[in-house]
Amino acid sequence: MDGELRVIGAGFGRTGTTSLKAALERLGFGPCYHMTEVLRHPSHASFWNEAHERAGDVDWRGFFRDSGDYRSAVDWPVCDFYRVLMDEYPRAKVILTVRDPDRWYRSARETIYALGNAWAGRFVFATVGRLVPSFGRMMRMAHRLIWAGTFGGRFTDEEHAKRVFLEHDREVRRTVPPERLLVYDVKEGWGPLCKFLGVEVPDEPFPHLNDAATFRRLLWLQRAYAVLLPASLLALLLLALRRARDGG
Repeated sequence: MDGELRVIGAGFGRTGTTSLKAALERLGFGPCYHMTEVLRHPSHASFWNEAHERAGDVDWRGFFRDSGDYRSAVDWPVCDFYRVLMDEYPRAKVILTVRDPDRWYRSARETIYALGNAWAGRFVFATVGRLVPSFGRMMRMAHRLIWAGTFGGRFTDEEHAKRVFLEHDREVRRTVPPERLLVYDVKEGWGPLCKFLGVEVPDEPFPHLNDAATFRRLLWLQRAYAVLLPASLLALLLLALRRARDGG
């Protein structure tokens, strides 16, 4: 099994995928690919855009091997390609992380959606995207694949977004053979996960990671940047005009 994915995550972001990533890495299935890897390596956006355009007909093995020798992959954008990845890695197991749809929607709306789509997020990413083109490509990839792609540009329609969420859940259950699938709530801890993967339960607490606080800090910084940058530029402009007037 060396050099290929052993676990594929089919659950949407904000269903406990950060905790699952940490758990898989603790159990020896790391490194684990996650959307945070795209944040660390914005150049990966080009691969995911190509995968989207070609309906998954890309060199998956080359990407996961050469990008970091990953043994597992969860979260967006991976979950959008779980079916083609199942075919590419026929011995890999599939984990569908689940969550109450109301709680999932609130969490996604207040974190990952707000980060790139609230007014401050749009301003910051447009500004930074011009300065760092690879970062801009990453944000456009996320919008194209997730918000415009998965949710058809209607994520703010709560009922529509929750229908998409639930239909994805049903589709995974229909598509993945039962012997390859674990439907998993991270609140269940180590037990079901370790049994499914055939490994011993670690003598340590399950990594229940709550990254909502991290998103709140990022959103606060976004708003501060979006307010302070124009104010600073205006102050510099007024100072320059005053000096020009005094010098004249």
